[in-house]
Amino acid sequence: MTDTAAHPRHPDRTAARSAPARLPMAYVLPVRAHDDRGLDELTGYLCELRRWVDVVVVDGSTPTLFARHADAWRGLVRHVPPDPALRGRNGKVLGVLTGVALARHEHVVIADDDVRYDLPALRAVHDLLDRVDLVRPQNHFDPLPWHAWWDTGRTLLARAFGGDWPGTLAVRRSTFLAMGGYDPDVLFENLELVRTVRAYGGSEAAPAWLYVRRLPPTARHFLGQRVRQAYDETARPAWLLAALAVLPATAAALAARRPGLLLRAGLVAVAVAEMGRRRAGGAHVFPAHTALAAPVWLLERGVCAWLAVGRRLRGGVPYAGRRLRVAAHSTRALRRRSARRGPDELVLWVGSAAVRPEHEAGARPVAGATGGTPA
Repeated sequence: MTDTAAHPRHPDRTAARSAPARLPMAYVLPVRAHDDRGLDELTGYLCELRRWVDVVVVDGSTPTLFARHADAWRGLVRHVPPDPALRGRNGKVLGVLTGVALARHEHVVIADDDVRYDLPALRAVHDLLDRVDLVRPQNHFDPLPWHAWWDTGRTLLARAFGGDWPGTLAVRRSTFLAMGGYDPDVLFENLELVRTVRAYGGSEAAPAWLYVRRLPPTARHFLGQRVRQAYDETARPAWLLAALAVLPATAAALAARRPGLLLRAGLVAVAVAEMGRRRAGGAHVFPAHTALAAPVWLLERGVCAWLAVGRRLRGGVPYAGRRLRVAAHSTRALRRRSARRGPDELVLWVGSAAVRPEHEAGARPVAGATGGTPA
């Protein structure tokens, strides 16, 4: 572990350098670190990012780590704790609500701490937000260790059926505030945000050609997220039922002593994944061998879907030290909620997140401000 207090200042902060014209955009990054591994790499990314857009880092880390981050990022980005007035069990959403409320621009990118935008991608998002209320780009892992290869099978299958769910979205701030933000008590927060925009009557774009790099998680983190990610599908019953059918279908083929059926099913999965890989020039960012991961991922999801149903029956899935039961609400339910909401519901989730003196960069976190995204 590196002592961040000893980090040398980045050259961007001490020497003038040529920079491209800044985009009138805000970039909201909710974080919640458990240690400072990867801090140097993230700081380097923020140094590059701040040349292009206004960056707000909403940091729900412990006070010790918050102070280290404040030292590393002082003068680089706006570094604030989550607004303690906000309520909710999903710390990432609380960070997003805080950050969007503090944003100084209409166009806002929301991204996990493992997402790595380049300038062309930011420009594309900015142009799209001139025409729609929400943009859903497509992530790809780089580098590609074994577990990222495995999960890319899911990405390719999702692309073949409309588009994957990335670790980043972009929204119009006016739309976000007008609809009152989104529910901070759900697990599948990106789906919840998209559905809330739809319920409000907003428009969205999911350009299959807009690729944004994502760093792979550690293998340990990847393995620890399998059931939780399967639980997300409780918000999409058709996808959940398809996943639940994998194990019974496999067992039936084996019981009938017809392994050829499994082989053909695997080939179909690879073919569908290959369609997703080639869609909209995806072959440039997804290597050819990633399509072979689709049958492996399908079998894993078939197992984890049943475990997720068990978690649902027991009251929900653990998430950042809490238990969440609802993955995401349906668009219909969100429309009903929007129609009858009172002044103490969705509107106050954002309305209370006003700029305060203690939220300036380098300030110590407010007691109780511990929300954010899990590392």
